[in-house]
Amino acid sequence: MSAISVRGLRKSYGAVEALRGVTFEVEPGEIFGLLGPNGAGKTTTVEILEGYRRRDGGEVSVLGYDPGDSPRALRERIGVVLQHSELTPLLTVRETHILFAGYYARPRDVDEVIELVGLAEKRDARVKTLSGGQKRRLDLGVALVGDPDLVFLDEPTTGFDPAARRSAWELVRALRALGKTILLTTHYLDEAQQLADRVAVIRAGEIVELGTPADLIGATRGAEIRYRRDGEEVVIATDEPTAVLHRLTEEALRAGRELEHLEVRRPTLEDVYLELVDDELEPGA
Repeated sequence: MSAISVRGLRKSYGAVEALRGVTFEVEPGEIFGLLGPNGAGKTTTVEILEGYRRRDGGEVSVLGYDPGDSPRALRERIGVVLQHSELTPLLTVRETHILFAGYYARPRDVDEVIELVGLAEKRDARVKTLSGGQKRRLDLGVALVGDPDLVFLDEPTTGFDPAARRSAWELVRALRALGKTILLTTHYLDEAQQLADRVAVIRAGEIVELGTPADLIGATRGAEIRYRRDGEEVVIATDEPTAVLHRLTEEALRAGRELEHLEVRRPTLEDVYLELVDDELEPGA
């Protein structure tokens, strides 16, 4: 049975149709990325899956439950990391975990969770003294303390420096190794490419592409070959980079010159994403 099953999901706000027949599935133990520009329908979709928002139509199953019924049995099995949250500033890290552990019938060991999210040295620090990255780790610890089967991660590394982002990625991979299913939303396309087993790109309330990052990248144009000749950059787009490189290097060897700043660039998930949602992009968070 799928961890998440969505069929023909619809939601409107007045005359605005936010979701128009969204359909996808998430398998148990999978990291699934939901990508899209602001206003595309990501947040609405996730809030419906979490049970925080009612749908207008379609079928939704999360861990075998209809989240629209808000069953306590489902809430016991999911963890949620919101993009923005405010925890009690005067509690310590450990006290915060203990507080949230009390909401669950079978929580994980609090100290084990604190260790898992990398806050052992801040165990007795008050929330108000934590850095932005440490607060995001605390958000994750709070989501994990109930030992959920499914974790929703909404922009989990927003505001992280590069080193902190890499550490967070390792933590997400560790969660998958523990058998957790993860639904990830992120604006960092390299993050989705690194972490997600599969991604769905949503645009204007519809899924426009779904598959593994490798599949999505492989379906696009081949590669770009770049080098400098007489001080000017030369860019060649090709579906046969090996043949083109052979010709270029053969010509350079015959002429006794170097191919300066030679680079072969394959498309990334970000390139594919931008092609899919180009006219939907808009500023904002």
